[in-house]
Amino acid sequence: MDKTKVNYGVYLVTDSTPAILGNKDLTSVVEAAVRGGATIVQYRDKHSDREAAVRTARALLAVTRRHGVPLLVNDRVDVAVEVGCEGVHIGQDDMAYEEARKLLGPDKIIGVTASSIQEALKACEAGADYLGLGTVYATQTKKDTKSIIGTAGIRSILQALSAAGHAAIPTVCIGGINSSNATAVLVESSAAPAKSLDGIAVVSALVAAEDPAAAARVLLTNVAMGRVPDVVKAVAAATPLSHNMTNLVVQNFAANVALAVGASPIMANYAEEAADLAKLGGALVINMGTVTPEGLKNHVQALQAYNAAGGPVVYDPVGAGATAIRRNAVKTLLSSGHFTVIKGNEREIQTVYGSSVSQRGVDSSSSLTIPQRATLARALARRTGAVVILTGKTDIVSDASRTLRVDNGHEFLSQVTGTGCTLGTTVSAMVAAFRSDVLVAALAGLVLFEIAAERAAVRDDVRGPGTFVPAFIDELSAVRKETAGGNVAWLAKARIEALEVVEEESA
Repeated sequence: MDKTKVNYGVYLVTDSTPAILGNKDLTSVVEAAVRGGATIVQYRDKHSDREAAVRTARALLAVTRRHGVPLLVNDRVDVAVEVGCEGVHIGQDDMAYEEARKLLGPDKIIGVTASSIQEALKACEAGADYLGLGTVYATQTKKDTKSIIGTAGIRSILQALSAAGHAAIPTVCIGGINSSNATAVLVESSAAPAKSLDGIAVVSALVAAEDPAAAARVLLTNVAMGRVPDVVKAVAAATPLSHNMTNLVVQNFAANVALAVGASPIMANYAEEAADLAKLGGALVINMGTVTPEGLKNHVQALQAYNAAGGPVVYDPVGAGATAIRRNAVKTLLSSGHFTVIKGNEREIQTVYGSSVSQRGVDSSSSLTIPQRATLARALARRTGAVVILTGKTDIVSDASRTLRVDNGHEFLSQVTGTGCTLGTTVSAMVAAFRSDVLVAALAGLVLFEIAAERAAVRDDVRGPGTFVPAFIDELSAVRKETAGGNVAWLAKARIEALEVVEEESA
């Protein structure tokens, strides 16, 4: 496992004491929590003898490996070495970082607890792979807390890390966090755009839960929602390039949307420019609205230029199933490079996945249930390695390990030409500015876009689709400005929910 790509979003710390675990089996609890959305697991057991700890760690490792989730061992470096798990987490009173690194080698993860700026800076300078910050609130699961620092203390540490050049070090916070406060903790702790939390660590919220899988899905939803403002702020701060290779019908609309969300647009369909543009740190949108042999050649060349530069690419397979020409173009593009995000309606995503469907123009009539659409999105994400956005009355976003539904938006979006295309533009700005978590970046673009539409639709000056468009652009800009200024009240309108997804065989 590449330790630079670990997702710290929902960090489960185990507790085997009867007061927390009860009479449940720890391995079964971890299995359920990981299935529900826990993204990393720390086995913490200060009391069992070494033989018992090794036995439990091996059982947990079998679970986490099956789900592609890292397992860390708290403090007991010898146990981690013996079972061969992904790393350890050490506190201020545990083994020194340098000694742990000698025993584990360079490729293992070592996280360090920090409850002050000094401890955090020292751990980063030593080489810690991530930090566990806290304690945020008082908790019954950890009695030896040095201090309760609250969200203000977390924010101070994050600001200090950014100022010292350690903004890239992942951070999670721990202590009294649960489904009722997780989103608020992330929002209130943020020192964005410079530095924000990468996730939350929980104990009782999962280990003591009656249904750990359901509890993990709720926390996954909370974490995703709590990180949305960070993405919007990052775009406002960075003004990333949004390079659109799109159809002539929507170029002006897409450029105005890019400006409204805080990006810098360029409409450039000539691929000879792509290599230079890819070096500017932005993202590319390949919109298949107009298909020609020359256009397809340009798309392939631009895709490969951005892949070579490490830049994100958003693919919008407009009308993918409408004609044989478009279906063949999809195959050509998929075989020519890697896409960061693939966005389309149900029939477009079915075509990209390889299903035989018919499509009339660029529209889509939904025939799949929500669970079927979620399964389709996850299956395509797993196959391509891209984050998939399946649009519709209910939108689905998946990166194969996390799948969420979004129920925002307004019917006016379906009554104006090019709104789907400009969603691709919006998402490109998000993934360009926030590359640490593409799913969260894509989700942020989708939620921003659709809540702005809801706000625009109810304005007194909007009487229909024609007056909706300028109001929509205004609201995109307004939400971006509000968020950059620290006002995230609009996020309360977000309707996001993590989903349990069945296996792909029924996709």
